[in-house]
Amino acid sequence: METQPVTGASVVSSTAAAVAGNSNHMAVTDLSTATASAASEQHDGPTAARAVGQLRILSYNIQAGIRTSRYSDYVTGSWRQLIPHHQHRDTLREIARLTSVYDIAGLQEADAGSLRSGFIDQTRFIAEQAGFGFQYHQSNRRVGNLAHAGNGLMSRWQPSGLAEHALPGAVPGRGALFSWYELPGITLLTVIVHLSLGQRARARQLAYLSELLRGHPHVVVMGDFNASPQSLAVREFAASTRLRLLTEHCQTFPSWQPQRCIDHLLISPSLHATQVQVGGQRLSDHLPISSTIHW
Repeated sequence: METQPVTGASVVSSTAAAVAGNSNHMAVTDLSTATASAASEQHDGPTAARAVGQLRILSYNIQAGIRTSRYSDYVTGSWRQLIPHHQHRDTLREIARLTSVYDIAGLQEADAGSLRSGFIDQTRFIAEQAGFGFQYHQSNRRVGNLAHAGNGLMSRWQPSGLAEHALPGAVPGRGALFSWYELPGITLLTVIVHLSLGQRARARQLAYLSELLRGHPHVVVMGDFNASPQSLAVREFAASTRLRLLTEHCQTFPSWQPQRCIDHLLISPSLHATQVQVGGQRLSDHLPISSTIHW
């Protein structure tokens, strides 16, 4: 799928147009050029959950399918960051089985097709294995042909609009992927984010996102914040946007001994959540988080 810069960009919906003037870091995607996954005919249109005013949503940092299970793996398995391994594809299939019961899934650290992933577009692969009707990859950081990381969106139907934002920071490579869905009675904005490791950069990124979300009444933000719920930046972000943090007590990292709550789901006051869960699958160095959203 191709993206275009804001200047002269083809805007696919009025909701996307509403934020098009907010930043020079944005690209708007023309959905007429986007390619749905191979399962689009099977899942095009509303799911049963969507029709009754609820969606199952999942967020997962998949670590490019590398499957770290102990701290020593960061050293002994570091070669997997550069060289493909047969286990990657098996891990992606397991992630597909995990995500297959959800309506919208946001991925972080998904590889778009480089040497380390065996040139597999991981978002597309998982979406097709899981039967999603639509998938999209936001490319945030490319290291030659070695790695091509970014955010991935998978959903049961095509969104009415998409927009990519490069998040501010001294080191480029972090992004936010916006998508809009026309649901019975509401237009839902979902945002997939992967924030920086540095505290100062995260604060800038959350302040930037806060400005972008102004005026949107029905929002779900999901992703790897690399920050705890108690951090000043996360608390200020939730306060300024009036979003409710669902994952205040959800420890997701490291997956083999979860002690840190750094992966989050936030929703607007107009939405309600049930079944906020942390998955037990150790397919990455993070654990997945999920919830059922009602309106």
